[in-house]
Amino acid sequence: MNKKQAFIIATLLVLIVCAGVLAARVNSPLYVDSSEISTKTNAQAGDKSKGDFFTESRLNRDNNRATMLPTYQTIINDPTSSKEAKDKMTAQLKSLTTNNENEQKIENALKGKGYEDSFCQIMEEKVTVYVKTKDKLTDKQTKEIKNIVLGATKIKDVEIAMKQ
Repeated sequence: MNKKQAFIIATLLVLIVCAGVLAARVNSPLYVDSSEISTKTNAQAGDKSKGDFFTESRLNRDNNRATMLPTYQTIINDPTSSKEAKDKMTAQLKSLTTNNENEQKIENALKGKGYEDSFCQIMEEKVTVYVKTKDKLTDKQTKEIKNIVLGATKIKDVEIAMKQ
């Protein structure tokens, strides 16, 4: 597999994730009676859905990456770009793709461990993990999360935060 094929696969992967997130967010009836709107708005005003943080964080992460991909592709495919610039963009693209895969692995592993929802973001040599929980995390749970992250990324600098 050459670099161009790897880039195309990475781009398609990000687009599929974005499409899935958008489909989940847009999955609502096309026609809504105006009386239903006021009832829904009043009900949601008091309870800003607790899952919003995780969904919006994933959507923002995916949108940011989707906007970076064309820039990488343009530089990599531009015949006037220097070899150093192409190599740098290829490395960044590979890192972006690897981080995306690892974030999904970590989020899925945490879901498999019984956490209702989670959000993971890998930034260079630091991993930030948010888990949805009502209770404070125990030392055992914290170590378990760090081991999951270490197993997927080999990064030891892990920040764990709780969201309800």
